[in-house]
Amino acid sequence: MTVRIGHTVKAVLFQVHSIAGLVLALVLALIALTGAIMSFEDEIVDQLSAGIMQVAPRQIPALMPDALVARLQAAQDVGKVSAVTLSSDPAAAAHVRFARDESGGRPASLFVDPYDARVLGSPRGEAFFATVRRLHRWLLIPGDGKGWGRPITGTIAFGLIVMLVSGLVLRWPRRAGSVKMWLKPNLGLSGRGLHRSLHAVIGTWVLPIYLAMTLTGLYFSFEWYKDGVTWLLARPHAAAGKMQPKMPAKPPRTASSEPAPPIGFDQAWTTFQREEGDRFSKALLTLPAQGTTIRIRSWGKASLLETTRDEFRIDAVTGRLVSAERYADKTFGEKIIAAIYDVHRGAILGWPGKLAFMMAAVLMPLFSVTGILLYLSRRKLRRPAQPPLGQLVPGE
Repeated sequence: MTVRIGHTVKAVLFQVHSIAGLVLALVLALIALTGAIMSFEDEIVDQLSAGIMQVAPRQIPALMPDALVARLQAAQDVGKVSAVTLSSDPAAAAHVRFARDESGGRPASLFVDPYDARVLGSPRGEAFFATVRRLHRWLLIPGDGKGWGRPITGTIAFGLIVMLVSGLVLRWPRRAGSVKMWLKPNLGLSGRGLHRSLHAVIGTWVLPIYLAMTLTGLYFSFEWYKDGVTWLLARPHAAAGKMQPKMPAKPPRTASSEPAPPIGFDQAWTTFQREEGDRFSKALLTLPAQGTTIRIRSWGKASLLETTRDEFRIDAVTGRLVSAERYADKTFGEKIIAAIYDVHRGAILGWPGKLAFMMAAVLMPLFSVTGILLYLSRRKLRRPAQPPLGQLVPGE
């Protein structure tokens, strides 16, 4: 009876694994390959743009951010500035980003001389990687993160988890303690046998990486998943702050309402410098979509990861420090939350981790191809043989 139940469970899992694989194979391959392309995006863009990211240091002080933006906008029509990245390195260029225009497009960002606001150029490859990122995250579906692309990719991630778990159960060998059975493909086979060996064994190699990618990717797809992770790992007061309900949409402005006065960076920048001194290497100042609170993310001089950053919120009008979230003050669980993006792309393990995750992503089409070939060969084996023509009777 136990053996029969085991066979039934495996038969059901096999059908689930096959159906999920056939439905998701091509989309998973697309998402994986775009993720692989982005693995070393920072390094590639920095290398391509090396000539415009540095300036000759001078004895004069760098411009304050508002003066920098004002000179830039006076020199050419560059649109509305949304963020500025400033550095403590006197030889580093300032990086200016822009808000979306009325058509929904976003102008290319610019590297600018921090001493005189002279435009040095746009980062090379920025537009390409922006398109690849939208394809990876939202499948280029209109609305980006606010459209249907976000829940669709999240659902696909759940499908991959189902495939990983069911595949592991289906390939569980009788000699489970044998490393050779788990990790060595049988390259002496051919046809269907080789396809099955590659599909199962290489799938075992990359299974931990795929699980890490998928479980962290869900954090960016579903708010309920993000809130659950935050509730589980963060301190109660920190979790409450991160799980605040979203602000309602800004009401439409009536003809009698006064336009909101523009806000600048200087007050917040002065407060930030007073708080941090010279401990930071670079700081990203982002204007709010509404309200007057500017967000400043800063990275220390020894920081090598995106996640090891401090975050400040400062009132742009009064310069009052609203909140300060320092990485060093986080608990272990909160550091895990902060590191989710770097875990997702393998950067938590340095460049070897990014390389390993990139190679695992590149292998995803192998499972799509071998899975489809196994399905087709299985259908061919199940197809009944055609009876000889001489044995046919009328009506057949």
